[in-house]
This record gives sequence, C-alpha cells and structure tokens, in this order.
Amino acid sequence: MPFLSVSYTNFRNIKDGTIDFCYPEIFFVGSNGQGKSNILESLYMSSYGSSFRTRMDAEISRSGTREFSIRTVFRDDRERNNSFSYLFRNGKKRIEKNSRVINDRKELISDIPCVLFNHDDMDFVSGSPERRRFFIDQSLSMYDIDYVDILRKYKKILKSRNLILKEKEASKETLEILDFQFVSAGLEVMNRRKKAVWNFNWIFSKLYGEVSGIENVSINYFPSWTGDSVEQIVSNLQRKRGMEYALGTSMSGPHRDKIIFMKDKTDFVSTSSMGQRRLLALLLRVSQAVFYTEQTEKLPVLLMDDVLLELDPEKRKKFTSVLPEYDQLFCTFLPGEPYENYGKSKTKIYEIKEGSWNG
Repeated sequence: MPFLSVSYTNFRNIKDGTIDFCYPEIFFVGSNGQGKSNILESLYMSSYGSSFRTRMDAEISRSGTREFSIRTVFRDDRERNNSFSYLFRNGKKRIEKNSRVINDRKELISDIPCVLFNHDDMDFVSGSPERRRFFIDQSLSMYDIDYVDILRKYKKILKSRNLILKEKEASKETLEILDFQFVSAGLEVMNRRKKAVWNFNWIFSKLYGEVSGIENVSINYFPSWTGDSVEQIVSNLQRKRGMEYALGTSMSGPHRDKIIFMKDKTDFVSTSSMGQRRLLALLLRVSQAVFYTEQTEKLPVLLMDDVLLELDPEKRKKFTSVLPEYDQLFCTFLPGEPYENYGKSKTKIYEIKEGSWNG
C-alpha cells in the first residue's frame, strides 16, 4: 500500500484534515460535486507533481483563499515511509520529498506510479493527435525516465527551429546546423515510440478482443518522417524548406506523428459506436498498467474516477474481470451504484459529502 495518508489545507472543497489510506482498496461514495475527484487529484499530484485537471495552481485553492497544501505519506518498494508535500503560496509552488526540494518533477514518477482512469481519457481515442501522442509518451515516461529528457530535448530544439523559420530573413546556415540536431533528437523519440507501440499492442489487442468480442483492433503508429538515417531525413527536410518558411513552422517530426486505432487495416474509431470508443479508452489505461508492470516488475496505483457509469452491465462485468494487478486501488462511485460488488474483505469505503469524509 504506497499511500498511507494525505493531509489537506485549503485544497479545493476538501476540509482541512488527514485521511487514512492504510487499505489495499479505497472507495469514495458520494453525489457529484462533493469532492471525490478532488481527492484523486491530490493523489495524482503526489505522483506527478501536477494536476490532471488544470495547469493553474491558483484554481486549486479553496474559494476565498490564495494558497493550499497537500502532504502525503507513502511507502516505497523497500517498505520505507516517505513524505511528499505540495505547497502553493504567493503565486509559487514548492514540492518536497522527505523535506528535500524537488525541482524536476521526473524525480517523482518512479515513487508512486499512478494510472488514472477518467472521462477525459476519451480524448486518447477521439480527440486530437496531440492527445494520442501524449498517452504514448506518458506510458513511456512511467518506466523510462531517460525518455523524459529525450522528449524535452526534442521540444527545445523544435522551439528554436520554429523561431528561426518565423524570421523574415531566416539564417540558412543556422537552420542547416539545427536540422541535424533536430532530426537526431527526433529519431530517438520516434524509435522509442515505435518500440513501445509494438510491445503495447500485444497487451491491448488481446484485451480489447476479450472484453468487446471484436478481434484484431490495434494501435498503429505512423511517423511523419520517412527514412531511417539522419542524413536521409535532413535531405527530405531541405526539399520542403520553402513550405516551412512560408508557414513559419516545422511541418514534420515526432510532434506531427499520427497514432490511429485500426481493425483489419482500416480506421476503427470512425465507424465505432460510443460504447466501443469508451471501452477503447478504458482498456488503454488497463493496458498501460499491465505494460508498466511488464517493464518494471512493479505494480501501479490505480485511480478510477466514475469510469464504470457508461458501460452496460455485461461490459462492466467483463471490464472489472480484466483489471490489472495493482499495489493499491482508489475508486469513486455515485450513491446507488453496486460498489459493494467490487469490494473485497479489506476494502475501505468513505462517504464523501461537502468535502468531508465518513467511514
């Protein structure tokens, strides 16, 4: 059980105090707007150092206040207790682990790897290409910390390259030098994505077939660059230089790659039902958790935010039967849902009302 407790001060609508999390499964039950998702948000922030709901810390402070804090006590894989704190005050945030300031959020990822299931996961299926790339990049970053730096390096070079392309009299020499750096970094991103998607499909395709009854649905990765060598790709870039100057932006690279769900070599999402797309999103997260465990031999924490509501009873039963192994599970439910059917002997149930908990 990684999470042992979490303490709040001025965090959204959650009352100040400490919640005990010394249980393998914890269910939060309450009507909409009572604070269930806020609690999951605080756990996600303890894992990644950022919220999944907003980029503006000021929005997290309780109404009428300008600062907040959360403090989590968690146990690592060596059975040692650790502390995490997230403090927002005077417009600035401060993150600490065991009283040591954390300046780079990547230092947190391996401590408590959380897999979040929520309604926004539909973006990975029917949202923008950027959201699909985010999902693959997140899956990689959870077990390959070096990938975080590789992706950052690529984005930094991309930003510099775009600035040069926007100049009225862009320096051809500078751009040619930068192109080799741009392609070298981009190929690292592309090759790691390609390998990850290949391995990921062994898990995902089987799961989707098992739960939905639809076989041969897979994730396909289409890089925007053709060619395997830096020289070949740079040559292709140079041939399209005029168009990039005209548009003032980089027209190809990992930031333009496409990820498409396909069945028998055709786009599956465009012809699928809403229920089939919802199941795709849920099973992507299941696959992410299984994939993480296969790569690290560690179990993740699952954060499940009202994700069963839109599945029919049969699909719900099949979905819960393929939930991955986990170190700890947190679920939110509305009153009246049959949450007792999903609990185990040591499951803790908290009733959440107006930011308070009872259980």
